[in-house]
Amino acid sequence: MNIQKILSSAASLLLLLPMQLHAADVYVKSGESLNDALREARELRRLEKVAAGEQVTIHLEAGEYPLYEALHVRHEDSGTPDAPTIIRSEGGAVVHGGVKIEGWKKQGRFWVAETPSFNGRPLDFRQLYVNGEKATRARDVEDFEKMHRVIRNDKVKRELWVPAKAVEKLVEVKGGKTRLKAQFAEMVMHQMWCVANLRIKSIRVEGDSAAVTFHDPEQRIEFERPWPQPMITDDGRNSAFYLTNAYELLDTPGEWYHDIIGRKIYYMPKKNETLREVIAPAIETLVHVEGTLDRGVANVRFENITFAYTTWMRPSLLGHVPLQAGMYMTDGYKLRPQMIRHNNHKLDNQGFLGRPSAAVVVEGAENIDFIGCTFTHLGASGLDYKWGTQGGHIDRCTFRDIAGNGIVTGSFSPASHETHQPYDPADSREVCSGLQITNNLITDVTNEDWGCVGICAGYVRDINIEHNEISEVSYTGISLGWGWTRTVNCMRNNRVHANLIHHYAKHMYDVAGIYTLGSQPHSFITDNCVHTIYTPGYAHDPHHWFYLYTDEGSSFITVKNNWTEGEKFLQNANGPGNVWENNGPMVADSIKVKAGIVK
Repeated sequence: MNIQKILSSAASLLLLLPMQLHAADVYVKSGESLNDALREARELRRLEKVAAGEQVTIHLEAGEYPLYEALHVRHEDSGTPDAPTIIRSEGGAVVHGGVKIEGWKKQGRFWVAETPSFNGRPLDFRQLYVNGEKATRARDVEDFEKMHRVIRNDKVKRELWVPAKAVEKLVEVKGGKTRLKAQFAEMVMHQMWCVANLRIKSIRVEGDSAAVTFHDPEQRIEFERPWPQPMITDDGRNSAFYLTNAYELLDTPGEWYHDIIGRKIYYMPKKNETLREVIAPAIETLVHVEGTLDRGVANVRFENITFAYTTWMRPSLLGHVPLQAGMYMTDGYKLRPQMIRHNNHKLDNQGFLGRPSAAVVVEGAENIDFIGCTFTHLGASGLDYKWGTQGGHIDRCTFRDIAGNGIVTGSFSPASHETHQPYDPADSREVCSGLQITNNLITDVTNEDWGCVGICAGYVRDINIEHNEISEVSYTGISLGWGWTRTVNCMRNNRVHANLIHHYAKHMYDVAGIYTLGSQPHSFITDNCVHTIYTPGYAHDPHHWFYLYTDEGSSFITVKNNWTEGEKFLQNANGPGNVWENNGPMVADSIKVKAGIVK
């Protein structure tokens, strides 16, 4: 790496004037340390080798930049509004957390490789990428329309009853006793508006049915929480599920299985497929921009960088039982008698939440920008403005092949804050505000955690979500707001304008192209275009889908001039002050034409 100092004055003037350094450029070659480059840039400012108001740019040469831990961007890396710190790719720079799997050998139907070590320990992971494409973790069905359905949900014994045929590959039955052969098998269960990842603890076969139990904490949470629950209906549309992560389920080309005990990786190749490059993700976060409210990180810009190959291991270690939008429950239970909360509204349950990891996390920061970047092959969320952020632009980025949410911003209730209670912190700097999300392409996200969304904004203020295109998502396109309460809180002045949302609800219902929660004074949903919804046969209620949906507590929101291919909308338990005007297929075609990315 080398540093090139650029002077703005002519060389002849340098003899007459004090030397003023107008910019500095740090050049990094593929494979070199990003941490060292960032520290070098930091030292330039600390040692005043550049003037206080001058720009520092870190240039990344095309190539790979593998990480063994997150790159930490701190207060000391800050620039100024006129001279930000820029981390820029000149084209083709990939910052990633992946490990190449090599040494494959043919073994019967499979290719087999040894599990590599990473940072001195055997690597564990939940995704595998073969020749640049995401492979399928071994599961019992290739076609989700053929998923089995739950028979009965026994909350007292905490047993989930399923058809015995569904679990026959995972067990051995002798003398009336059942032995679980697949030690680390998981059940992924469809539950109204989200899915749960449940680690199987035991299976007991009785006739044509089987009782399944799970490990804690997910067993406790799954059977105690009231919402959402497995669906058991009179018409037989019970919750569907699939089984995964067992050698016994490895039977379809394109599937893989990781034997963490034997330290071997099995892959069943597709016809005539060669393994040119196989990558497993090793870390959960690639970049962490983190300051405090009083010493924030400010004025840092990332340009034209690809962020790739992250994992998220909580579902393997503790299960994953979400409440909504991928935010997982750490505790949840019914209230008897019910609680009367603000505005005389009854509350029948308590819930406390955690938040999935993200490839890039921003918190305690101001004016952090991502311009022209790509987020791909990621095991949880893509980009997360988590807490205490002001301003910032996410512009002309691509989010593709992501397990969870594409873009996340705002609080979804702090961990110790009951999630139905309004969030309005005494220090308003805690609230994510002023973020501009514009002209981004978001597609094939939510492809593992089906209850996630394209753009997920919680407790936010002054946000602008404009001219994005969102498609191929499992649930909702844009979700704005949190809290299920009509009580005025920190949310206000939010705008969702001229977005194009299509091919959504790939797996879930109780869904919309644009969805809101909570009181949001002076907020507007305008000039968007929403069309083409999927019709999964396993959705619990095939009629419960919408183009636009203002859900519980939504208040003081104007929904106007949105083009939708039909007039299927829902206003559920809304508060006061909402305005609905001119939405549906009668809206001028010019609205439809102008929605989406502006070239």
